[in-house]
Amino acid sequence: MNITEKILAKAAGKMSVKPGDIIEAKVDMAMSHEKAGPGFFDNFEKLNLSIWDKDKVIVVGDHAVPPSNIYSADCILKTRKFVREHEIENYYMGKGICHQIMPEEGFIRPGAVIVGADSHTVTQGAFGAFATAVGSTEMAGLFAKGSLWFRVPEALKFDLSGPLPELIYGKDLILKIFGFLGIDGATYKTMEFVGSAVDELSIDSRMALCNMVVDAGAKNGIINPDEKTYDYLEGKVDLPDEVLISDSDASYAKIFDLDISNLEPQVACPHSMDNVENVGEVKGVRIDQAFIGTCTGGRMEDLRVAAQFLRNHKVHPNVMLVITPASNRILKTALKEGLIETFIDAGAMITNPNCGACGGGGMGVLGKNEVCISTSSRNNRGRMGHVDSQIYLGSAATVAASAVRGEIVDPREMECTL
Repeated sequence: MNITEKILAKAAGKMSVKPGDIIEAKVDMAMSHEKAGPGFFDNFEKLNLSIWDKDKVIVVGDHAVPPSNIYSADCILKTRKFVREHEIENYYMGKGICHQIMPEEGFIRPGAVIVGADSHTVTQGAFGAFATAVGSTEMAGLFAKGSLWFRVPEALKFDLSGPLPELIYGKDLILKIFGFLGIDGATYKTMEFVGSAVDELSIDSRMALCNMVVDAGAKNGIINPDEKTYDYLEGKVDLPDEVLISDSDASYAKIFDLDISNLEPQVACPHSMDNVENVGEVKGVRIDQAFIGTCTGGRMEDLRVAAQFLRNHKVHPNVMLVITPASNRILKTALKEGLIETFIDAGAMITNPNCGACGGGGMGVLGKNEVCISTSSRNNRGRMGHVDSQIYLGSAATVAASAVRGEIVDPREMECTL
């Protein structure tokens, strides 16, 4: 079996499973946030349900915190009421993005089954967990029952070989894959990432790699745990005695062998994540805004890379650069390392940790015909504001370099302090 099949078999109490099997699996951690929770809180109360295990439930406020409109404020009020009445201790309001909070606070371990009421819950596959998303009503049942049915997915294997080129990160790898796989090329499948290039990636880049698989329709993305995984999680969570990894003879629906040793920085162009080009093909496109943040691109690696391009440079006078760290821990580390001072001196605007402009409701909303390059996960029409705005996606290196130039640029051509 591959790692996903092993995790699901164990959670279902079975010796083995195969693609297409319908199973009932115990869930190790269930997560909701202030935008998804209000969709089921009222019915949870009307049905007089109670939470199956409060230690295995986490509620986060991250999408529009602090609120900038009445709707968001009401969502937060409903969330706080639910948490208070059900005495949920694992509650994080305004401390960062749920997908960053969960591993930071020790809610993720290899081999676990993680389910969240947010599509990018798939991020946690970077730690060798089966992580997927459900809707609000399904989450109500999960909060009450602690288990969920699944159809075991077929698996696609992506063997990424070759040394990582300079200034190439997890975001570039997943965009490259999107370019040929398409936004529905992995519908209800596992996307498993292996190979020397994956081994070389930092944990932050692995999280970015798994984060976007849902936008190819995938059920989950996953990386077999290794020493980097254990080093990151050490002291945060009790690691399992049994390490689940894919068998060498596991079967896959399809295997993709990719040599990325000559990969260029990748950019997704409006208005689809699979409209991907080498950065050289879009170099020179004028931008009005640059955004570094979100569950895809607001981690320490992203901020450190951005600082390398912004140190001793100024943001172009025609560009607004918004930087939103993914969590308070990241913000505090960035402060200690002097990165925030670097950003401010360069002319960037720093916001508190939250989802920010990614969902169109936070700070950094785009106006009509504005062009933005962003580290976020999606660039569909209207994602960050006006339906006539345009969003390009790239790594923190590409975004920061472009913010300085005032147009999309190949970061390898920019002077930085690597």
